[in-house]
Amino acid sequence: MTIAAVLLAAGSGSRMGLKPKSLLVLNGEPLIRRSARQLLDAGVSQLVVVLGHYAADIEAPLQGLPVHKVYNPDPDQGLVSSQRLGLQALSDNTDTVIMSLADQPLLTTQDIQTLLHAFAPSTQDMLFPFVNGQPGNPVLLSARARLEILAGESQFGCKEWRQSHAAQTLKLTTENLHFVTDLDRPEDIADFEKQYGMKLQWPPAWTD
Repeated sequence: MTIAAVLLAAGSGSRMGLKPKSLLVLNGEPLIRRSARQLLDAGVSQLVVVLGHYAADIEAPLQGLPVHKVYNPDPDQGLVSSQRLGLQALSDNTDTVIMSLADQPLLTTQDIQTLLHAFAPSTQDMLFPFVNGQPGNPVLLSARARLEILAGESQFGCKEWRQSHAAQTLKLTTENLHFVTDLDRPEDIADFEKQYGMKLQWPPAWTD
């Protein structure tokens, strides 16, 4: 099975005070590099990173990793535009796509492999983790779902596909909070540090 991944890191960080949250450093490693490394360690053979705002800053920590960078010329169109650009950049022989976010500090390679082991792209077209009544990330797609998303209109993405294909979607119910812990606001950083006892730091260029 050929596994590819799209790592989304194009947003402006508007709720984070216009800072690139994927550059937050955890245990000496920026989240963007940590996210990419874990996807590669999970068995991804092609990794596409979608960049937009702060592209030059975010791509720097990716140096030395086998990633393909795609640039969203208008990232303010929203998450779906970046999803679609990433899906378009993948090889045609991809069997499974992992659609991943760059601001999930607890996500591990083992978490990603758990999703992959639960996903059967021959009989399912989408899988997403479901934690305490909340849908999480990453989301897994079959080749068919990928093609159907790309055949849709410009604002048709993963969520829209899932809402119209419930019978082909597997909701993987789990208590693993790694799948729903992300960073959108400054308060989320403080809450994360208080709950898990781990420090998140901005790189010097983004320190107030």
